[in-house]
This record gives sequence, C-alpha cells and structure tokens, in this order.
Amino acid sequence: MHDIRFIRENPAAFDAGLARRGLAPLSADILALDEQSRAIKTQLQVGQAHRNEASKLIGQAMAAGDKDKAEALKAEVAALKDGTPALEAQERELGDALTAMLAAIPNLPADDVPEGADEAANVEVSRWGTPRAFEFAPQDHADFGPALGLDFEGGAKLSGARFTALRGQMARLHRALAQFMLDTQTGVNGYEETNPPLLVRDEALFGTGQLPKFAEDLFRTTDGRWLIPTAEVSLTNLVADQIVPLAELPVRLTALTPCFRSEAGSAGRDTRGFIRQHQFEKVELVTICAPEESEAEHDRMCAAAEGILQALALPYRKMLLCTGDMGFGARKTWDLEVWLPSQATYREISSVSNCGDFQARRMNARYKPEGEKQTRFLHTLNGSGLAVGRTLVAVLENYQQADGSVIVPEVLLPYMGGVTVLTPK
Repeated sequence: MHDIRFIRENPAAFDAGLARRGLAPLSADILALDEQSRAIKTQLQVGQAHRNEASKLIGQAMAAGDKDKAEALKAEVAALKDGTPALEAQERELGDALTAMLAAIPNLPADDVPEGADEAANVEVSRWGTPRAFEFAPQDHADFGPALGLDFEGGAKLSGARFTALRGQMARLHRALAQFMLDTQTGVNGYEETNPPLLVRDEALFGTGQLPKFAEDLFRTTDGRWLIPTAEVSLTNLVADQIVPLAELPVRLTALTPCFRSEAGSAGRDTRGFIRQHQFEKVELVTICAPEESEAEHDRMCAAAEGILQALALPYRKMLLCTGDMGFGARKTWDLEVWLPSQATYREISSVSNCGDFQARRMNARYKPEGEKQTRFLHTLNGSGLAVGRTLVAVLENYQQADGSVIVPEVLLPYMGGVTVLTPK
C-alpha cells in the first residue's frame, strides 16, 4: 500500500516510480479521488461543528424564553442530522474507492534497481562454484528420477498434472534437504522456527499483496479460506495490526511448510519434471525490522540462502532483478539461480526481496522509535531458504552418475540413515 501523503507531496516522483515499472501516471487520478474524499470529510466536520453550536444555542434560547429562535435552531439541527447519513455513505464510498486504487498499484522500485521490461534486463551480480565437467551426457532429472523414486505417474493419477509422489530413498533425500535447511536457518543464522497455519483469511493475503490482484494464482477452500502460496503470508502477518516493541526488532522467522499455487500464468512452462508443481515444500525466511535496518537485513537474508547452496556445493549465480521482473510487493529483489546440467543454464531457486513498508502499511504493522510519540510503519523482507523441490532437482542433476545413481551430498549424510547413494531400481 502506498502513502497518500507521499503522493500528495511528491506526485511527480510517484509517477516516475510507476514509469520505471512500466505503468502510466496515476497521481492525478489518485489525488482527484483523495480531494473529493477530503472535501466530504471536511463537510461532515463543519456540519458536526454547526450541530454542536446550534445545540448550545437552543439551550440558551430556551433559557431566555425565545421559543421561536429555539424552534428555528431545532429545525437547523434536524436538517443537518438528516443530511449526515448520505454524506457518510459518500465518504465511505470514496474512501473504499481510494483504498482499492492504492491497493492495486505495485511497490515503487528502489533507486538502485535496474530498469527493464523483463528478465532479459536482470543484472548478474556474482557467481559461486564451477559447473561440473561430466564424462557423460548429463540427463534431465525427469528422465532418470523415476527409477530413484520420483513417481510422476502416481502423483498425476491421484491429483492431476503437476503433482508428484516421492517414494523410498527419494522421499528420504527430500526430507533430509528440508531438515538440513531448517536446522541451518535456525541454528546457524538465528531465525526462529515457526509452524504457522496453512489456511488463511482474505486479510492475510491482502496484507502481503497476493489479494486482490493475484487471486487466480491461489487455491481457495469451500469455507472461503485460502491455502498459502508461501509461508511468507503466515509469517509476515503475525505482526499485523500490532505495534512491535522496539526491543524485539528485528524479528527473524523461518518455517518449513507445504505451499500451494495454481500456476495460472505458467501454461506450457516446465510441464515435465519436478520444477513447477502445484504443491511443494519450501523453507521460508521472513524479517520484520525498523526501516534503517532493512538494507542490512536484505544482505543478511540473501547470505543465509546462499549458504545452503554453498554447503551443498551447488554452483549458482546471484541476479539483481530489473523493474519489470520484480514481484508486486518488492522494492528490490535478488534471485539466486542454481546450475542445472541438463539444461546447461541457471534456474531460479530463491527470490529474496525487501518490501520496505509496502506490506506493513497494508497490515498496519508498526513500531515506535525511541524518543518519539508517533508510531512508524515497519519494513518487511522475505526469501526462500530454499525451495526444497527445486533444490532436490539441483542435487539430482549435479550429483548424478553415469549408471543412473546419485551421490548424496556430504552435508546431508547425517540425515540419511546410512544411505550414501541413491540407486535406481
């Protein structure tokens, strides 16, 4: 959500930020609606003041025995009272329209975000690791994975396309990855483990920006709740409508949860394999902090995600997303892209975003700076640390052997119950 006062005071800067997002100027429309709303509010305040003053004068007129004046004042008060409901309804209508307009506008990009229409304009920041030189043609995980326990047919039979069952040693490797990630983010990086609800109300998804614009990307239950597309929704909304004590900041949370996405806009993309699923698990990282801490927390969160890839010895690159490729609520995003040998390219495995106060305004999440009377909106950040399914794919492809087996990365051995190699049936 955007600050209407900022738009009033900086309409040109607001429109310039929208232009970097590829959007037309909107400040004139917003301010016109805002002016109408403020005019009605002023009219209501003036009317209430007149009613209060007239009520006092009625008493004085009655005390003075001036019944005619008292009756005239009573008629004036009645007229003002009769007109109030219509004005109040108009004020609510204009307020709702202004809120809806502001809620549909994406966050403005940070100054150092590169401009561009799509992912082609993203900027590579760094690389880590060297892709393995194979002595054989590396295979796609979708081709050799079924012999190791990736049951695409079983998942599709149960639930349809983009659902997969993991069996035996494959399920164990998937669980090992998730536990390793969660243990690292809590024990090493200091995020508090959380087990949040998977079903949320409209307000939670509005707070983090998925609603109202992206409803088609979500699954809704028959009782009107929604399955979370990411634990970011649940974790971030834990501070909704709160004033978080300054001493508790920054709040750093992590959760391993299933995530559910309809993938409405991805028709034809990654239809084979385990990369793009309707149901998947992810270790999410969320930070809630004071504004002056958010840039440092962004660096910290990205390093926490990178550390998982480094521990698994998976080559990756760090990308700074351009204005046209960032998510709706982000003001700055880094993507981590892991090397997939079968595609001979890097694919996204984590997005780490600083949302500034955009989500906090939607959630009404605040804090009170030391020595100040007024509260301020918090900053929120989120990132994957990591997506478990995509990490599983990266491990399978980077650690595959010519005979179809897969060597288990060393850091996962304590979680594998003695299994060191996945062997095909």
